Amino acid sequence: MEEIIFEKAERIRDVIRYIKKFKNALVIIYIDDNLLDSPTFNAHIKDICQIHEAGLKVIMVPGAAKRINEILKSASIMWTIHNNCRITGPEAMPLIKMAAFDVSNQIMTALASEKKTAVIGNWVRARGKGVIDGIDYGTSGEIDKLQIDSIKTVLDNGFIPIFPCIGWSATGKPYNISSINLAHQISVHLKADKLFFLVPDAEISNKIFTIPDSIGTSIEGTVPAMNLEEVDDFLKANTSAKRSVNSNENSPNSDDNVSRETLKNKIFQLLEIAKDSCSNGVNRVHILNGSIDGTVPCEIFSDLGSGTMIYSKNYGKIRDMTHDDISSVLSVMSPFVEKGILLPRTKEMLNTQYSNFIVYELDGAIRACASLVPYSDGQMEIAAVAVEKNFSHIGIGPKMIEFLVERAKKEKAKGIFLLTTQTADWFENLGFQMSDISTLPAERKAKWNPERGSKVLRYSE
Repeated sequence: MEEIIFEKAERIRDVIRYIKKFKNALVIIYIDDNLLDSPTFNAHIKDICQIHEAGLKVIMVPGAAKRINEILKSASIMWTIHNNCRITGPEAMPLIKMAAFDVSNQIMTALASEKKTAVIGNWVRARGKGVIDGIDYGTSGEIDKLQIDSIKTVLDNGFIPIFPCIGWSATGKPYNISSINLAHQISVHLKADKLFFLVPDAEISNKIFTIPDSIGTSIEGTVPAMNLEEVDDFLKANTSAKRSVNSNENSPNSDDNVSRETLKNKIFQLLEIAKDSCSNGVNRVHILNGSIDGTVPCEIFSDLGSGTMIYSKNYGKIRDMTHDDISSVLSVMSPFVEKGILLPRTKEMLNTQYSNFIVYELDGAIRACASLVPYSDGQMEIAAVAVEKNFSHIGIGPKMIEFLVERAKKEKAKGIFLLTTQTADWFENLGFQMSDISTLPAERKAKWNPERGSKVLRYSE
């Protein structure tokens, strides 16, 4: 019972911490229009309204590809897709506009049902893409300018702006703009705190992708987060899976169902956009499975979230422990002490030892710890390694061990060792080999307890 209450309390503490952290944060949400008729749509709208109530500023960018397809098909108007752009003749533009505003109105109506005021605006100045490499992009356009001041005024008044996938030239000529690129550009221009892509069945997991060993995964095999270097590693590992996004197929004759390969290509596209967004001032980009109810608040208000977060900095980091971290570190170590994996430590002990410790901080919360203890003969011991259970599958432990090994090398350690009773296999996978008690420094050997029977492992180059 006590453990259940503690776990509930930890989840509530996480929510409170994130509400404080993201107060007045700007969130751009792209929502795929395949979700509009899904069972999760109303739940997503309720969740979006609740995060708005929590003090976050929200901008909605609805996708309209499905609706545009339907309307063009009904009018027997042909089109092609090239480089993620829809190419049509001018006769299609009135219908594309109708579809784009139809979807935006659907979003606005859903928000209104939750007593939220939304505004559909023409804040996008656009220009035609023109002819590139001999291909005429027709009615497809690019963003030329965003009316930043007008957008900020709408946000400051507590409204939710909705951006249809249409931009207008200086002379009032409309162009069709990719909703995904529109969300990307808005986030960059406004330096958004978060950019969400809410897409049906969008899941980055080992079920459909090759996940490099350097990237941590959850128990379910999904990737909770990647920094920009890890995104590059992921894309390289899945290069053979990439397919051309160009198509000369006439969509009126194509299958409406989103295929596995189409979904994978969309995720590749979103990862490339995420990289560019984070490199240009957006703090974090999130790819979420819109088929799951509750994915939006879980992603915002918990450490591991519910989808995959792309970030450039300020998410998870290793740092030296401070005196203020003592209570948190004791809490992290407590389950391991109860299981006999770690020796008990008190506040008084850590008060004198904390300078030997490092911690892993995830969005302001301590989720792991470890220490590097020097001895008079020049050897160093890695000790007190603990990672919270919910975070044990995302690669934090190996990162901390690697960090301490490198620190010991820089300090010219004559040997790096550790003692363990239950985790020898785990350490052997990280480059440690069985050794003998006789190799320990004299002062550490004096503390060794034969009843506990800890095994000695030594780091091997």
